[in-house]
Amino acid sequence: MAHRDVAHVFDGEGRTVSAENRQTLPEGISPDEFAEVLSALRSIPRSDQRRWGEIYVGGLLSVRGKKTMRAVANGAGSGAEQSLYQFISKSPWDADLVRGDLARLLIERAQPRAWVVQPLVIPKVGRHSVGVERQWVPRIGRVVNCQQAMSVWLAGDRGSCPVDWQLALPECWTDEEDRRRRASIPTEVGSCPPEQCAVDSVSKMAREWGLRGRPVVMDLRETPPQPVCAEMTERQIPYVVRIDPSTIIPVPPAPTPVPGGPADQAGGWVGSAGLLSALHKQRMPVEWFDHTARSMRATSVGAARIALRGPSSASGRPERLDLVLLAAWADPGRRSPSEFWLSNLAQAQLGTLYRTAMLTRRVERDLAEVSDGLGIRDFEGRSYRGWHHHMTMVSLAHAVTLLSPPRAQDPPAPADRVVLTSSRDRDDTQVSSRDRNDTRVSAV
Repeated sequence: MAHRDVAHVFDGEGRTVSAENRQTLPEGISPDEFAEVLSALRSIPRSDQRRWGEIYVGGLLSVRGKKTMRAVANGAGSGAEQSLYQFISKSPWDADLVRGDLARLLIERAQPRAWVVQPLVIPKVGRHSVGVERQWVPRIGRVVNCQQAMSVWLAGDRGSCPVDWQLALPECWTDEEDRRRRASIPTEVGSCPPEQCAVDSVSKMAREWGLRGRPVVMDLRETPPQPVCAEMTERQIPYVVRIDPSTIIPVPPAPTPVPGGPADQAGGWVGSAGLLSALHKQRMPVEWFDHTARSMRATSVGAARIALRGPSSASGRPERLDLVLLAAWADPGRRSPSEFWLSNLAQAQLGTLYRTAMLTRRVERDLAEVSDGLGIRDFEGRSYRGWHHHMTMVSLAHAVTLLSPPRAQDPPAPADRVVLTSSRDRDDTQVSSRDRNDTRVSAV
C-alpha cells in the first residue's frame, strides 16, 4: 500500500502512539504500555525519526520469524524499508540517551532488585558484520564464527529487561583501519574483553545515567575474578559474582579486635580444606524461586569472610580485597559445593545474597522466551552504530512485553531487595522481612 502519514494519539503525559500501531499491535500488548515505553524516544530530536522508531518497535513486536528490515517495514508503505534502514544504520541519534530514559522508566515501574550481566553469542555466516570473528566461546566450548556482546539487565522476580549493550570487538577489528572505516567504529572505541565491557556498562549506568546502585550479578568462571572485583570495589559498585574456586587463593580476613566477634568465627580456618570445612559447617537452607523450572527450591548455602590479593597499588604492594565467599550445595549429600560466589555485600543476609544471585535464572528465561523472539540476534547490517540502534529497539520492545499485562503469573517469590551505595548512603540498604531471621554474612 502507499505510504501515508499516521495520526498520533497523545495522552495527558505527552506519550504518543500512532492510531495505526494501536490497531496492529499483537494480542497481549497494551497500547498504553507501548506508548509509555516509546516515550523513551523523546531524546531523539527529529519527530520523523521518532515515528520510524515507533514503526520499528511495532514491527519487532508484530512480525513472526526473523526480524529482517523488509519484514519489519512490511505494511508501513512504499519507501519504508529504506527509511527504516536509514534510521537504524545511518541516523546519528544517541542510543545511550534512549537507553538511560528506558532504564529510569523500568526502575520506576518494575522495581528491579539487581543488574544482571548476560553474555550474548550471535553466530554469523559471513565475516562482514561488525565484530564478527572465528573465536573461542567458553560458554559453548568451541570455536564459533560470531559476534560476542555483553548486556546489562534490570532484573526482579516478576521479570527482567536488557537496558545496555556492549559489543566486544576483537583486535582484528579495532587495529585495522579499513575495517574500522567500513563499520564506522568511533575513534574512541577500542578492543574490549567481555568482562571489561560489562564493568564499563554498569559504571556508566551509575555515573552517567544517575541510577542508584543495585547489586551487579555476573559470571566470572572463565576468567580470574580479582581484577574485575578490584575495579568494581574501587568504583563502589556492589556485586555478587560466580567464580571457579580454582582461580582464587583466599586467605583468612584480618582478625577483629573484639573477642568473639564475627571475624573470630570466620577467620579460624586455615587453607582451602579448612575453608571448605567452615563453609560446610555453617551452611543453612535458603528458599528461592527457580525461574527456569518455575518452582520453589531450597538450597544449602554457607558463607565465610575471606580476603583476596588484588592488583598492586601505586606503592607496589598488592591490594587486599575483603569479600564474602558463598558456597551452595545443589545436592546436600555431597561434600563439595556445586557453586561458588564472591560478593562485597558484607552486611547483607545470606538468603538475600543467594536469591539475588539466582536472578540469573530470570534473565536466562526472559532472553529465551522474549528477546530471542524479538530479534535480538537478527540484525544483518554491518555498522557499529546500526548494531547499537537495533539492540536499543529490541530493549524497547522487550520492555513493552514486560510491562504489558502478564500472560501467566508465576507463584510469588521471596521479595528481597538489596540496595548498596557508598558508605555515605547506608540508609539505602533494604532487605525483606523474611530475611530478618537469616544469618548475616558478617556473622558467618
